[in-house]
Parts: sequence; C-alpha cells; structure tokens
Amino acid sequence: MLILGLESSAKAASAALCRDGELIAQYSQCSGLTHSRTLLPMVEDLLKNTETKLADVDAVAVARGPGSFTGIRIGVAAVKGLCWGSEKPAIGVSTLAAMAWNGVAAGEGTRVCCCMDARRQQIYNAVFEIRDGKPVRLVPDRAIAIEELAAELEKCEKRVFLVGDGARLCYNRLGELGISCTLAPEPLTQQSAYGVCRAAELETAAPASELLPVYLRLSQAERERQARLSRTK
Repeated sequence: MLILGLESSAKAASAALCRDGELIAQYSQCSGLTHSRTLLPMVEDLLKNTETKLADVDAVAVARGPGSFTGIRIGVAAVKGLCWGSEKPAIGVSTLAAMAWNGVAAGEGTRVCCCMDARRQQIYNAVFEIRDGKPVRLVPDRAIAIEELAAELEKCEKRVFLVGDGARLCYNRLGELGISCTLAPEPLTQQSAYGVCRAAELETAAPASELLPVYLRLSQAERERQARLSRTK
C-alpha cells in the first residue's frame, strides 16, 4: 500500500511517502513559517522527486490531532483538497499514535511516553509499549498535568522513553519529581509524517468528507465565548 502522509500538528511540518511500511522519502521543515505556506510545496516536491503521481497513491493520511488547532486545520484541509481532487480516500490518525513510532528505536518492551505542550500547565499525552516492533496503545489520548503523568509513571518498572515536542518539558519536570526516564534524541522529539504513514497502516481508509480534526480541548475563542455566556446568565 502506497501512502502519502502529512504532519502539521506542531511547529515542524513534514510530508512522507511510504510503501508497505518502508520509507521512500520524507521532507521536513521547522523554519517557523506557517504550514499553509510550506506543507503543499513539500508534497509537490516529494511527489516530483520520487517520480510519483498522486494518482498512484492508495490513500492520503494526516495527523488529525491533538496539537496546534491551526496546524491541525491546515493539515486536514490540505488532505481533503488532495483527496477530493484525486478521488483518493483519506486516513486520519492520532498525532500521538503517529509520534509513538519514533519510540520503536528504543527497543522491545519500552514504554513510549508521547508528549506535546498543550499550554495551561498541561500536555497532550498517550503512553504506548513497543511489542513486536510496533507501538501498542496503553492509554487513550488525553490532556493531562505532568504531575498526574508522574504519578502514573512512578509505578512503571519498564524503561520510559519520551518523544514529542513536549518531551524536554516533561523530562525536566519529571526529573524534578524524581521520575527516571530517557529523553529521545532531538530528531525523534519532532512529529514526523513517516509516523503518520505507519499509524495509517493500522487504520481504515474512508472518504475525505468523513475526515475531522480532533482537538481534545476547546479553543481559546470557544472558552472565552462560554465564559461570556456564563456571565450573562
């Protein structure tokens, strides 16, 4: 199965092309430019340089969240456009499930702790265990305080490997709380479209019209709106 994957849920953006689990090519950029400016040009160059036509792709996958609200919307909108134009199915995957593939290098039995800075003293988090070379989910995606995560990890007797753009934040705070863990090398702390492709292999493709973002929390604008409404009651 040939999958084109897009990742734009955090500061870094990337596009990757994978066939049956093997990486053909990947472009990544963490320049600070908006993903609406960088994502589709990366896709265009990726397909051109691998001499691949969009018509040859079996499905287009994307990290649908959690993560940056704007970044998620850009990625989902880009995939919808690509799928509608080429009549290809879409696959939306959890950002954290895709990120967990960065932990495969840590070895069998490792607990992979995926961390994204969710602001407001929380992280977006999920925990996986590497079994037979694949990440197996142990807890659902969630927004959680690092102190709560520390209480869970304190009971874990296996090696804990931190990945994601919030990994260093967690590593520093968990260390202060006396929790032993390993921080992934810098390239593995960033979300990648390769992980999106691998996670997509375990999902079922569907029409692009069914692809929806997953935020886990209300946006700031929605929180402020609810606060205004509660004051008027």
